Amino acid sequence: MKLHTRRCFLQTAAAGLAAGQSGLLGAFAAQRPSNEAGAKKVIVGAHPWVYAATQPKYDIYPILDQIFADMKYAGMEGIELMHTALRPGGAVERIAALSQKHGLPVIGTSFGGEMWDRRRHAEVLADAELVITRLAKLGGKTLGTSVGSARGVKTPEQLDAQAEVLRKIMAMCKSNGVVLNLHNHTYEVENGMHDLKGTLARVPNVRLGPDLNWLLRGGVDPVEFIRRYSGRIVFLHLRDQKSDGKWPEAMGEGSMDYAAIGKALREIGFSGPAVIELAHEGGFRPTRPLRESLKMSREYVRKTMGW
Repeated sequence: MKLHTRRCFLQTAAAGLAAGQSGLLGAFAAQRPSNEAGAKKVIVGAHPWVYAATQPKYDIYPILDQIFADMKYAGMEGIELMHTALRPGGAVERIAALSQKHGLPVIGTSFGGEMWDRRRHAEVLADAELVITRLAKLGGKTLGTSVGSARGVKTPEQLDAQAEVLRKIMAMCKSNGVVLNLHNHTYEVENGMHDLKGTLARVPNVRLGPDLNWLLRGGVDPVEFIRRYSGRIVFLHLRDQKSDGKWPEAMGEGSMDYAAIGKALREIGFSGPAVIELAHEGGFRPTRPLRESLKMSREYVRKTMGW
C-alpha cells in the first residue's frame, strides 16, 4: 500500500522516533489535568483487534493507514500494535511515518506464543527479539504478553517451561527499555486462576496487564482482581459486555460496572496506560463505522472513569 510520505522521510523518521514518541506521550500527559491525588494521568489508547478479526490471517499491516486515521479521529492518545504488524521488512519506517502523520504514539504491542511448549521456545524467542527491538525503535514501552493455551489445565512441567521463556523475554524487554505485562484471556484465569497463579509463583516480579472483560468471562470479579493484584498492574485492556454475556458494538452499550472499576483503579493509584480493545461476536454486522464505535468508547471511558 502506498504511503502518503516520500521515501526520504521514511528513511529518517524511524531514527528520531524513539525520542519523538516519548515527546508525544509526554505532551498528552502534560495537556491533561492530574487527578485529585496529583498522580500521573492515564493515557488511553486502542488495540486494533476489531480490525484484525475481519482480515485474512488477522493481518492488519495492509490497513494500518485506516487504523491510525480512525484511532486519531476517535480521540485516542496512542496505539497498542499487534506484533504481527512489526514483522514485515520496512515495518518500522512505515509505522513511524503513520505515527508522525497522525500524532499517535506507539504505546507498545501485544505479543504471544506457545510458551508452555519447550519445543517452541527457539521460535518464540526469535520472534520476541525481532518484535521487541523494532518496538523499541518506535518508542514503544509495553509488551502485552499472552503465554498461550495448552487447551487444558497446564502441568507443572508446562508451567515451568512457560516461566523459563518469560524470564528470557523479560530480560530482552529490560535491555530495550520495554516492560512486559501479562495479558490474560480466559484460560489463564479459569480453574481458580491455575495458569496465572502458576506463573506468578514462578516469576514473582512479572507485571500484569489484565483484560477486564476476559476476567469477567473467566469467572473473576474485575474489581476484586484489581484490589488483590494492585501492586502488579501496569496496563489494562478495556471492553464492555452485555447482560446476555455478548459483546456490544461499543463501550457504554453493555452492562459492565466501569464506574466501580474506575473507583477501584483510583484507589490503587493506577497510572496506565489503558487500551480499549473492541471485539464483536462471530457473524455480527456493525451498524456504524468502527471509528464511530471507537469514538463512543473513548467518550464513555472519559465520562465514566475520568481519563
